[in-house]
Amino acid sequence: MHDAYAGNEMTRHIDELRARSTGEGELPVDIAETTDVLTITAPVAGVPPEHLSIHVSGDVLTIRGRREREIQVTDEHFFSEECFWGEFSRSIILPVDVRTEEGKATFKNGMLTLTFPKQIKNQHIPIVVIDEE
Repeated sequence: MHDAYAGNEMTRHIDELRARSTGEGELPVDIAETTDVLTITAPVAGVPPEHLSIHVSGDVLTIRGRREREIQVTDEHFFSEECFWGEFSRSIILPVDVRTEEGKATFKNGMLTLTFPKQIKNQHIPIVVIDEE
């Protein structure tokens, strides 16, 4: 098992540095677990599913996408410009071991939800001792 907080803080800082140097946007995520499942959710409003890419390599999950502006407005017409348009990505060190081949992605109301069954490790199997006296 990984130190989930330390690992994801490190990848978040790396993502922030890469985003600054490449002009790529960053994707916020929520990561939660139950006894059996790891769930990752990310807001991707305005991104069609065909512009999303999800890849797992080892224990690193990477989500990439592209949000395109539908209306082109020149800079001098903006009162405020807070939305990010263009490519974005986020890499996350998975905090627990999961069965990536059984992962599922759903896209609903602008939210991407990834679910991965957790890998069963060191499962506790009780052993019954029989007294043969």
